[in-house]
Amino acid sequence: MDAISFGTDGWRATLDEFTDERVRIVGQAVADHLDAAGHDGPVAVGYDARETSEGFAESLAEVLAANGFDVLLPERDTPTPVIAYGIVEHDLAGACMITASHNPPEYNGVKFIPDDGAPALPEVTEDIESRLAEPSPLPESEWGDVRRHEFVHEHARAARDLVDADLGGLSVVYDAMHGSGRGVTDRLLEQAGADVERIRCETDPDFGGSAPEPSAENLHALAERVRATGADLGVANDGDADRLAVCTPDRGHLDENLFFAAVYDYLLESDAGPAIRTVSTTFLIDRIAEAHGQEVHEVPVGFKWVAEAMADHDALMGGEESGGFTVRGHIREKDGVLMALLAAAAASEEPFDERVDRLLEEHGRIAAGKVSIDCPDDRKDGVLAELEDHIPEDVLGIGVADVVTKDGFKLLLEDGSWLLVRPSGTEPKLRVYAEADEEQRVDQLLRAGRDLVEPLV
Repeated sequence: MDAISFGTDGWRATLDEFTDERVRIVGQAVADHLDAAGHDGPVAVGYDARETSEGFAESLAEVLAANGFDVLLPERDTPTPVIAYGIVEHDLAGACMITASHNPPEYNGVKFIPDDGAPALPEVTEDIESRLAEPSPLPESEWGDVRRHEFVHEHARAARDLVDADLGGLSVVYDAMHGSGRGVTDRLLEQAGADVERIRCETDPDFGGSAPEPSAENLHALAERVRATGADLGVANDGDADRLAVCTPDRGHLDENLFFAAVYDYLLESDAGPAIRTVSTTFLIDRIAEAHGQEVHEVPVGFKWVAEAMADHDALMGGEESGGFTVRGHIREKDGVLMALLAAAAASEEPFDERVDRLLEEHGRIAAGKVSIDCPDDRKDGVLAELEDHIPEDVLGIGVADVVTKDGFKLLLEDGSWLLVRPSGTEPKLRVYAEADEEQRVDQLLRAGRDLVEPLV
């Protein structure tokens, strides 16, 4: 049980640690958590496209059913946001999702989603962790039923109702990265009228030999296909399709900071409301919001904090630079399927390249980047404690105007640039982020951040 620990987005581990026995222990903890909270409604158990995921999901479903809960299993591997939407649609007690998201094939994971469809807050995951125990089934006569359910169509209907766009004449290349978005995101785009070409939409539990991570280095084929075919847009999802990346004809992979800015600007053309962004996400959002008389609320990294703030502030859009976004009127869970439809709707109004060029001209150019530093999980707190005593008065000759400590240490420099150091919640690493007005300056800031942190590890 000591091997089971819920991080930023559930418990993930390599398959030598992520075993059927431990999955069943998590299932018992979830059942006890729900029982203690007074929930007795059905529970969904979803799973991604990894080779082991359906089997783990069935084991988890068995434990929940043996504790008296009716369980809904999807008919196939299914995006996390589709399962999250199903919770709200069917008034479920919650859901478990077997997924390691964008991690490599040798990983798997499980996360719990509460009855509001939003990510679980720490008090929930801590309670589940405190209840880890061997399965303790009820008498068989009291067991719940396990049945299969089709979740995709109801999510697609909600997405089309929220983003009522006619995509006729828009050409999109869709890259599922062999994940659970295949046959879901692409079909939704086609239902809205787009002409869709598919790449990496075949089932492959090994994800083509790499991690299903929609980063720039993994999307060269998508970017090239957009250019070669003259498509208007390229769209990619990660392994469980809760995140999104896009490629444009001119830029190739579009930095997710710029994507956030462009979609928020698009939404503000017909609506109003604040934005929620994480500490690692661009200040360009703040400039766009200010120009429209709106506010921005900054939260720690982790979509659970974005979701909580969206409810607190009735936000129009929330997101993070790693590609997780959602909008008002939808579940407060990052949704790469819905956002693909919204991205296409925005592109049909004004090409992303043109909109981004206009926004940078109006609000100032930005460049952003990040690097990772290996750091054992048991050293993270110690490194950050030491870093607190080593905060410099200036970085690269520019004074430190303020230090934000919502998540690690964010150094706000007097020229408007910033440097952030924070611990990863999913890997044994520290992350260093930077933003400035040009890429060369970002590279310099990242080197300075690495030089500051590495001696402390």
